Amino acid sequence: MADSVTITDNRTGQSIEVPITDGGVSATEWSKLLPGLWFYDPGFSSTAECESSITYIDGDAGILRYRGYPIEQLAEHSTYLEVAYLLLNGELPTTAELETWEGEIRRHTFIHENMRKRFLDGFHYDAHPMGMLVSEIAALSTFYPAAKRIFDLGQRHEDIVRLIAKTPTLAAAAHRHSAGMPFVYPDNALSFAENFLSMMWKMAEPRYEAHPTLARAIDVLFVLHADHEQNCSTTTMRVVGSAHADPFSACAAAAAALYGPRHGGANEAVLRMLTAIGSIENVPDFVRSVKEGHGRLQGFGHRVYKNYDPRAKIVREIAYQVFEVTGKNPLLDIALKLEEAALADEYFVSRKLYPNVDFYSGLIYQAMGFPVDMFPVLFAIPRTAGWLAHWAEMLDANTKIARPRQLYTGSPERPYVAIGERT
Repeated sequence: MADSVTITDNRTGQSIEVPITDGGVSATEWSKLLPGLWFYDPGFSSTAECESSITYIDGDAGILRYRGYPIEQLAEHSTYLEVAYLLLNGELPTTAELETWEGEIRRHTFIHENMRKRFLDGFHYDAHPMGMLVSEIAALSTFYPAAKRIFDLGQRHEDIVRLIAKTPTLAAAAHRHSAGMPFVYPDNALSFAENFLSMMWKMAEPRYEAHPTLARAIDVLFVLHADHEQNCSTTTMRVVGSAHADPFSACAAAAAALYGPRHGGANEAVLRMLTAIGSIENVPDFVRSVKEGHGRLQGFGHRVYKNYDPRAKIVREIAYQVFEVTGKNPLLDIALKLEEAALADEYFVSRKLYPNVDFYSGLIYQAMGFPVDMFPVLFAIPRTAGWLAHWAEMLDANTKIARPRQLYTGSPERPYVAIGERT
């Protein structure tokens, strides 16, 4: 067998040849030779949890593709809703299909009045917007109990549309609640990005007119964040979905994973780092301190990419376009100097530490007026499409309920000791 590996159990001398398929080998085949032995892989860094045709990443080459389309081409030519359709359906839509899809999204942007008046008002005035969003998404399952019919394809489609359409509304509502501002209803005459910005920033004007450059920047950032293969939150979506939970509950679980600072808080960490550096003159000393083991170079390196994150190059260009409208973020010069210093230093290059998408995205969001607490929310809005694409793919594949094994390291069997005899 040409593309295969052979494993030998040295205890018995028995061997088995396992074929290599799509870059992986079947653990089921291995277990035929080694029953009761488990692969120990904390963090699943060497384990393929599923088969998927949605997103392809080559971390060594710095490649990211949605359904085969390079992220660079989609960011330049496409829109977020077109990309969402692509992720969910496997193909780019025709003109008629896109019009129908966008119309469906528009019809589902509003939220139930009880959600707005009673549920949202129940949060404390200073509640974190991401914590509110997680709760809001979960609560949708109680407003749409039919969502439990996950194998009814018509029902499934409707709930997918609801989640993509309502998440920006819930996100903006969470921000305005935490900021003490009144709720703004969706304006379905606007594009997806324009509508979100309207719900975020509208005050007393009859219609909020988002600057075209800023609306386009948000749309491109949504494209870049729409999916990223088997990350922590997407894996959570699949794991919870494997129990046949409704899509709202599974999506809330995924958003909760994204709420964790190790996943959805990287761009916030970049801003804190740049603020702490303070000025261009302090960059050499900061780089030196990182090399000496004091501190960390936030926004550099990635769990998957061992090359320049392809999204980072796009975000860098968007930053310049946004700053022409908003004025330059004062931290940009520090960021540029830090990137220049790191990419010229063998210490970082040899460790394959290149800028990732989070290095510049926080600067853009900050320049546009988004508070730092909204950064993970801005991540969750577009990632909803990717989560749902993986959820539907997992259901169609009739995936078993997730049930990983463990290596037990506790005590062996021992007898119960009465409380008076314990020492």
